[in-house]
Amino acid sequence: MTDIRIRKGHNIKISGAPKPEIITGERPAKVALVPVEFRYVKPKLLVKEGDVVQLGAPLFFDKRNPQVRWASPGGGTVSKIQFGPRRVIEKVVVALDREEETFTVPVYDQDSLSSLDRGRIIETLLKASLWPLIRQRPFNKIANPDDKPKAIFVSGLNTAPLTVDLDLALEGQERSFQAGLTVLNQLTDGAVHLTIPSKSRQPALTGAENVVLHRISGPHPAGNVGIQIHHIDPINPGDVVWTVTAQQVVILGKLFLTGRFDPTIIVSVGGPSVKNPIHVRTRMGVALETLLSDQLKEGDHRILSGDVLTGRKAGIDGYLGFYDTTVSAIPVNKQRPFLGWLRLGSKKTIYTLTRAYAAFGHERFDFTTKKNGSARALVPINAWEEVLPMDILPNPLYRSILARDVEEMEKLGILECDEEDFALCTFACPSKINLGRAIRQGLDLMEKEI
Repeated sequence: MTDIRIRKGHNIKISGAPKPEIITGERPAKVALVPVEFRYVKPKLLVKEGDVVQLGAPLFFDKRNPQVRWASPGGGTVSKIQFGPRRVIEKVVVALDREEETFTVPVYDQDSLSSLDRGRIIETLLKASLWPLIRQRPFNKIANPDDKPKAIFVSGLNTAPLTVDLDLALEGQERSFQAGLTVLNQLTDGAVHLTIPSKSRQPALTGAENVVLHRISGPHPAGNVGIQIHHIDPINPGDVVWTVTAQQVVILGKLFLTGRFDPTIIVSVGGPSVKNPIHVRTRMGVALETLLSDQLKEGDHRILSGDVLTGRKAGIDGYLGFYDTTVSAIPVNKQRPFLGWLRLGSKKTIYTLTRAYAAFGHERFDFTTKKNGSARALVPINAWEEVLPMDILPNPLYRSILARDVEEMEKLGILECDEEDFALCTFACPSKINLGRAIRQGLDLMEKEI
């Protein structure tokens, strides 16, 4: 076991942190998949409105790789298929039946999982339409079943604001979590790397077998899998690394142990706009109105599927993203305070740069949508470098992206990057430059070239 200490970064102290307890949410009336959130995928429908589908039955597939399909997170009737411009599929909604029928696959016992061959595991995941749970670096896109990764990474801690406490979420899931890790171990000739908090006492994490354990500590983005890959086994040209979230490892384990897709997950609901921030036991693709019923304070709020740094604006009528386990609600603020971010602030005022980096006390702040400034010329004062725990030069990399210089981007390490790893740079930037978005634009350009 190795110990990794992340020194650069920052924990944003936002009010409305979820309480360390879990409640069982009300049964949702509908769930949905949002195909537009999957990168480099051209979805083609396998259902139409009015069709009755089983839990786990495929709803659509990728025209670029037809063997990759997406399982329905609920059993019931396809109530709505929403199209956007140029007939892009934006949303597939399933109204749940009271008694849900479930699509099944063969069942394996715990002892036999370690002897399953790689081909059988991939066949089972493709048949169950759960292959999209596995993503790859570079590009942070859905993995190609025909590739063999040099390693697989699972992050056992979340450090982004208001996110799920995985020690809490994995309570009682030791057997399924271990089954998922065992299955992943058969998919690579390299190691399955599991990172856990330095002070974790969760048996599912500390007692995990068939993995290489790493204890990690430090501020956000220490919990980002991209940061962990950089410090443990960096990506070199030609390398492919797969990643799976901790709760989705549990889903994989349950699939092989029970033969069924169990979409149950623990979701954190928090933020300054939430009356009772809490962890909720619900399911993938849940309607956000189910989680936020009677939870929002008065006023105008922005509802995000995901955390405040990387989440997707979804609205109260939206749905939880496929990979998301956090719902954030923050007030919409359109006021323009005098001096903005240069204000010294107080315990009750906005989250200012002064208070963010001087770290006065441990007060939490009523974070809002306000940027406290607009885009301006780049100010080279090392604001990005101070919060980026990677051996990468963000300023030259940003300039090479603007110049669309593919060779220079590759030399500067863009294939190791993902926008979530640079989200804190965007937050800290005095010039209000969205560096995360620029990184994604560079990656999109590289993906086309490759």
